[in-house]
Amino acid sequence: MDKKELLERLKEKGANRKILKAFENVKRENFIPLDYQRYAYEDAALPIGREQTISQPSTVSFMFSLLEPENNQKILEVGIGSGYVLALLDEMTKNSKIYGTERIHRLAGLAATRLKGRKNIKIFHTPNFIGLEEKSPFDRILVSASAPELPKTLVGQLAEDGIMVCPVGGTVIRAQKKNDQLEKKEYPGFAFVPLIYPCPPPASKQE
Repeated sequence: MDKKELLERLKEKGANRKILKAFENVKRENFIPLDYQRYAYEDAALPIGREQTISQPSTVSFMFSLLEPENNQKILEVGIGSGYVLALLDEMTKNSKIYGTERIHRLAGLAATRLKGRKNIKIFHTPNFIGLEEKSPFDRILVSASAPELPKTLVGQLAEDGIMVCPVGGTVIRAQKKNDQLEKKEYPGFAFVPLIYPCPPPASKQE
């Protein structure tokens, strides 16, 4: 599959013009190890090292449709991996402040190198905590790994009327904060690498 075919597939799956333009403008092959670049425009997750993957394009597109990123927002991605999703978010929005966190030092460094020319993006190596409390609240939070539950730490970093999209198990959850309450919708049928919690784990998981 080439880029044109992938874009057509995303369009058939409901991607809007803004999402399609971002996928058209960002070269996915630049975010993939050399051995896998020939598969760059397959609609599939691909290895990027350290037992992590670059997500399936149609899954990313669907999560964007739930996230609804807009111009002039403060946006956080948790678990940036290759940095590809950050580049897409930068293409989709204007004058937004986009933050990415990654617990694996090498992946964070490689992503920072790839995204060096994108002045709206800042990357943080965060092996000991989830999210980026010092930059909160965020208008949008995208979690690119599967959590056992909606991370309470991230809910606390979400602005009023903000939207968080987070995989939980095999389900993608869209949560919007309204009057300090979460309005949630669930969309089953997905698979992600697990979100690795720092020590100690979330309070609800402690014995």
